[in-house]
Amino acid sequence: MTKNAAKPVRMPMDREPARATPVAFLHTVLQCYEQYGKDPEKALEYAQITPSDRANPQGLMTALQMERLSVFAMQELDDEALGWLSRPMRWGSYGFLARATLSAPNLRIALRRWCRHHGLLTDDLHLQLDERAGLAQVTVHERQLACADRRRLGLMTLLRNIHGFSCWLLDSQIRLTQVDLPFEAPDYAAQVAVMFPARICYQAERASLQFDVNYLDMPVRRDEAALNLMLQRALLVVVKPYRRDRLMQQRVRQLLANAKPGQTYTAESLAQALHVSVRSLHRFLQEDGMSLQKIKDEVHCEKAMQLLLRTSYPVKKVAASVGFDNAKSFTRAFTRWVGVSPSLYRQSGGKCGVNMG
Repeated sequence: MTKNAAKPVRMPMDREPARATPVAFLHTVLQCYEQYGKDPEKALEYAQITPSDRANPQGLMTALQMERLSVFAMQELDDEALGWLSRPMRWGSYGFLARATLSAPNLRIALRRWCRHHGLLTDDLHLQLDERAGLAQVTVHERQLACADRRRLGLMTLLRNIHGFSCWLLDSQIRLTQVDLPFEAPDYAAQVAVMFPARICYQAERASLQFDVNYLDMPVRRDEAALNLMLQRALLVVVKPYRRDRLMQQRVRQLLANAKPGQTYTAESLAQALHVSVRSLHRFLQEDGMSLQKIKDEVHCEKAMQLLLRTSYPVKKVAASVGFDNAKSFTRAFTRWVGVSPSLYRQSGGKCGVNMG
């Protein structure tokens, strides 16, 4: 969300017939307009929301309508929290948070910065990142409770913002394992399940989301140019789910690197260990510009280089340790990977040859 925009950016109404956003969210935004004593008609016109859309409180609207409504309202009312908090969160606040996290080396540092800097924007909330039992958890501690409708929308939007922006930072889907929401299941619980594809626990003590802790070690992949482009339609990271999952590559590498001597992995055995189909495994890797064979080569190469430099194993034993039947085929493969033979690589202390890829 750019701080300098004086008027809402005019976005085309893309062809998006699917309606999965509760009209209840619309009525919550209208409550905010009423709170500020302003007329919402321009926002409704901009989002192309008709009187018939408004008439059915149990109805649905498109994600794009919600995006356009929200971005117009946030700018017109100068409140990105849409009346949820005790004082407005001025337009550009979340852009500030995004810039504060961009230079982080990995998601762990990025989320710690996000949580810390969020406290500069409001005293009503305290965000906390914890790691335990293989899971990362971001928790929202509320110091002041708003009215029920605005609180529900505010908490869900905040969690979607944290999740969506984290996915964007990594250019990777982050698979949620559990989402806690501190209110009763609403009438639109089916749509909440679409927003948060994970186990949802209602009437929890606090709002939070959990995911595999290994995502925290993944590097931030975005730069200033990418951020400026994203901020032109920042709410897309909230309303659109991320598809690509880069953690799959990391998990494959981990399994291959931890293989026991003599243990070999096929696509079938890897897929079984990762609880996905073989087709899905190949698709995940292809989306990341990677192949299973290339990952195997890189893992075997790294392991072979370490054994050559740190042990006195003969080449034949090194070959067996990385899954080759004989030293001759290993030598051919190693020379192709590094540019020199295993013996020459060892003699040079690792200074000769170039690591693959």
